[in-house]
Amino acid sequence: MALDGIYLYSLVNNLKESILDSKIDKINQPEKDEIILTLRKNRKNSKLLVSASPRFPRIHLTNSNKSNPIKAPMYLMVLRKYLLGGRITKLTQVNNDRILVIDIENRDELGFNSIYSLIVEIMGRHSNITLVRNRDNKVMESIKHITPDINTFRVLYPGVEYVYPPKSNKLNPMIFEYNDFNNFISNNSIAFNENFFSKTFTGISNLLSLDLYYNIIESNSSPTREEIYEFFKNFTSNLNKNLSYNIYVNLNGIYKDFYFLKLSSLENDFSTIQYNDPNLLMDDFFYKKDKQDRLHNKSLDLQKLVITNIDRCKKKSKILQKTLKDCDEKESLRIKGDLLTSYIYNVKRGDTKVSLLNYYSENEEYIEIKLDPFKTPSENIQAYYKKYNKLKVSEEYAKSQLDKNLKEEEYLNSVLTNIQNVESYEEIGDIKNELVETGYIRFKKSDKKNKKNKTSKPHHFKSSDNIDIYVGKNNLQNDYLSLKFANKNYLWLHTKDIPGSHVIVASYDVPDTTLEEAAIIAAYYSKAKNSSKVSVDYTKVKELKKPNGAKPGMVIYHTNKTLIVDPKKFENLEL
Repeated sequence: MALDGIYLYSLVNNLKESILDSKIDKINQPEKDEIILTLRKNRKNSKLLVSASPRFPRIHLTNSNKSNPIKAPMYLMVLRKYLLGGRITKLTQVNNDRILVIDIENRDELGFNSIYSLIVEIMGRHSNITLVRNRDNKVMESIKHITPDINTFRVLYPGVEYVYPPKSNKLNPMIFEYNDFNNFISNNSIAFNENFFSKTFTGISNLLSLDLYYNIIESNSSPTREEIYEFFKNFTSNLNKNLSYNIYVNLNGIYKDFYFLKLSSLENDFSTIQYNDPNLLMDDFFYKKDKQDRLHNKSLDLQKLVITNIDRCKKKSKILQKTLKDCDEKESLRIKGDLLTSYIYNVKRGDTKVSLLNYYSENEEYIEIKLDPFKTPSENIQAYYKKYNKLKVSEEYAKSQLDKNLKEEEYLNSVLTNIQNVESYEEIGDIKNELVETGYIRFKKSDKKNKKNKTSKPHHFKSSDNIDIYVGKNNLQNDYLSLKFANKNYLWLHTKDIPGSHVIVASYDVPDTTLEEAAIIAAYYSKAKNSSKVSVDYTKVKELKKPNGAKPGMVIYHTNKTLIVDPKKFENLEL
C-alpha cells in the first residue's frame, strides 16, 4: 500500500484543519489493534481512526461504525483515563517518516494540566500506538507490548521511557540541499534506477519512486545529478498543488492501490476512483481491504475445514469411479456363467479352459473361458456367478455413494462460497452453527453460549420498481427464505449449476427490470461473481422440492427459465 511518508505529509496538512483544538469526547477500541477517537469541534463531531494492524496500519477520519467488545480492554481503559475530555493541541510528522505524534492537553489525576502524546508508528507488522506522558517521557500504555526478547533496541510497556524507532540515515525530502544529496549518493553508491528515490529519501515508497523515475527519464534518458536534484526539489515544493486522490482498481473491481498524486505507472492498467478528500479515500479503501482481511482471518479455520472435506469428496469420487470402471466386466462374468451352465456336459473336471459358442453375440463367435482345474464344473459356474453378484452389488453401492458424494460436494462448495462472501462476524458464526448442525464440526458445550449471540439476517434490497428482494447469506437462511418465508407464488432465483445464494423476489407479478436486477444479485452472491456472463435460473417458489435427507440449502426444480447476466453490474444498481 502506498501509505508512505509523502502521503502522510499531505494527510497531516489536511488533518490539522479538522482535529487541532478539538475535544476528545469518546474513545473506542473495536479491534485489538485499532482505536477510534470521537472528536468535537465547533459543535460538530468527527471520528479519527488509528490502526496498528500489521497489514493495514493507518490514521484518518472515518464515517464507519464498528461494534465494540463487551468488555473494554486494558489499553482502552488507560486511554479513557488520561485522554477523555482532553484537547488536541499539536499534530507532528517525525522526519517525514511514518511516525505521527498527536499532542493532547488534559488534566491529570491530581488536577494539573499535563501534555500526553499519542505516538502512532505506521510501520507494517511493527506498527504501534503508544501513550506517552510528556513531562517525564514515560510510557503510560502501548497497544502492543514490546519486551526485550522481542526487540533489543527498545521496549514498549507501561513505566518505561519512550524511545523512538531507529532514525533512518536517508535524506529528509523536505529539508535537504544539493551537497547533502550529492554526498549521500556518493557515500552509498546508489545507482539511478527505479528504486533510486526510495533508497535516497525517507517516506518515498517503491511505487512513488518508480513513477518519479519514469517521469524524469521520459524527458531525459540520462539526467545528471544536478538535474535529478532540481527535478525532485521541484516535485517536493509543488507537493500540495495539483492534488489528485485516486484509488486504482483492476478489471475485477479489486482495489489495487491509492495515492494523492496521479501515478502514470498505474493509469494504463487500472481504472481510477477519484476523491477530493484523502480521509474519504482512505476510509473507503481500508474499510473494504481491512474488513476483507479480518473476515478472511476469522473464517480461515472454517475455510480449511470445508476445503479439506471437498478434497475428501474428490478423492472418494475417484475411488468410486474406479470401482464403477472395474464393474464393467460384470456382464462378461454373467455371460460366462450362463454359457458354462448351458454347456456343462462339455466341461470336465481338471480342464483349465474351455471354448464355447457365445449365443448372446450376434456373430455367434466362440469365446475362451478360464476354469479352475481343482473345481467341479458346477463349482466353476458358481464362482463366475459369485463374482458377477459381488460386482453387481458393488456397482449399485458405488452409484448410490457417488450420487450422495456429488450432493455433499455441491453442498460444501455452496458453504465455501458463503464463507467467501461473508460481510460480518455474525455471518461467520451462522455458518459455523450450520456446520455444527450438519455434523462437520463437533458440538461443544461452549457452542450453547454462541447460540445466544446475535445472528445475521438475510440481505434485503429494494428494486427500482420498489419490490422487496431477499438474499440468503448461508444455507440455513436459504432454506428459511425458500421453504418457510416465501409465498408459493413469489419468484425464486439461483445461479445455474453454480454454488450461490437463494434469491426471493417478494411479488406475484415481477417486471422485467426487477427480474434482471434480481438475477444480477443472484449472480453477484455466487461463486461466479467475478465472471462476465452468468446463467441464472428462475421459477415460482411452488416448483421447489426439498428431497428427504438433503443438506441445508439443497432443493430441486424442473420447471424454470434462464437469464444470462453480468454480476459486475451489481455495483451500479441503485438498490
